[in-house]
Amino acid sequence: MMRKFLLGAAALVLGLGGFWWTQHDHVAAAPMPTSSGAAVPVVAGFSVARNMPLYVVGLGTVQAYNSVTVRSRVDGQIMKAFFTEGQEVKEGDPLFQVDPRAFQAALDQANAAKEKDEAQLVSAKADLQRFSRLLNSGYQTQQSYDSQKALVGQIQASIEADAAAIDTAKLNLGYADIRAPLTGRTGARLVDPGNLVHASDNTALVTITQLKPIFVDFTVPQSYLTDIRRNQAKAPLAVQALDANAREVLAEGKLTLIDNQVDVTTGTIHLKATFENAGAELWPGQFVNARLVLSTRVDAVTVPAATVQQGPDGYYAYVIKPDQRVERRTVEVSGIQDGQAIVTAGLTAGEKIVVDGQFRLSPGAKIQETAAPPASGAAPSAASGATSDTTKTGG
Repeated sequence: MMRKFLLGAAALVLGLGGFWWTQHDHVAAAPMPTSSGAAVPVVAGFSVARNMPLYVVGLGTVQAYNSVTVRSRVDGQIMKAFFTEGQEVKEGDPLFQVDPRAFQAALDQANAAKEKDEAQLVSAKADLQRFSRLLNSGYQTQQSYDSQKALVGQIQASIEADAAAIDTAKLNLGYADIRAPLTGRTGARLVDPGNLVHASDNTALVTITQLKPIFVDFTVPQSYLTDIRRNQAKAPLAVQALDANAREVLAEGKLTLIDNQVDVTTGTIHLKATFENAGAELWPGQFVNARLVLSTRVDAVTVPAATVQQGPDGYYAYVIKPDQRVERRTVEVSGIQDGQAIVTAGLTAGEKIVVDGQFRLSPGAKIQETAAPPASGAAPSAASGATSDTTKTGG
């Protein structure tokens, strides 16, 4: 009897507890009543008409316009180095001097040999003239005359060989004075004065790279090839070189090469741009983001990127009416770049829109404009070359 009583009491307690829980949960789940006239604080802004460049971005590498590895073309000991590492040099500036004494001696010897042969030639020609006169009178044989004539030709050939030896000696003497083959910046000195160098060793002395102008090699998807070729045919396309974070424009140049084939493994096309690089902003081997400007959309309607929201039916934005209520309007966006969304339909320039605070809005809601909250970090402006995370290009 007691057991039945306890079971019945337990069932009663469970029933009362379940009823209380459902009622409490229902009350908690019910939305808090709000005043129909309460205004939602938002940050407001305006749609603006501006000229927006349409571009495609590719990862690029800076390459020297010219690069020369300087080597010795003669054997000998390096006597002097006339430059400091990292120095800007001009074409023809002295870099190294190889001991020239052996080459000067060879030149002197070649000159002396030529003078000796020239003197012998004068004597041989005089003998040939005498043999010629004696041959007609019968006092000289034809064989002696022919031998003397051959001797004159032999000495003349020796003189020509001496002239070639002089040229070679002068060339080697000039090679002993190693000069800059182009204007550029020197790298590290790889051989110090006092060391012996040999032309056959192929030992590098220093590398000179030409920085002004300079190249940037980069690739873009092959889907842009038609637009690139079409616009490049009208005028050379502008290319901007941005830093690795794509925040700062380092230099601006022109597209100078569209490769003659697409890379089938990556589906990209190789491009090259030339930059004046007057301030040496770009450095060989540096990784950059290359922004190729395809065209410019004139008077495009733009709004801050945060203005545009994406719903199940596409993009939309909240437009603020004169009575401080909002209208949810469907918009078409062709791209987002430099922190700005390019709106092609749904908005006109000069309309007031909600930039921040949309998550609490619904069509017809009343709003109260507030100041934008301070950013946690200084965001770069479009003028400084900042780019958005999403870049789309269009016609």
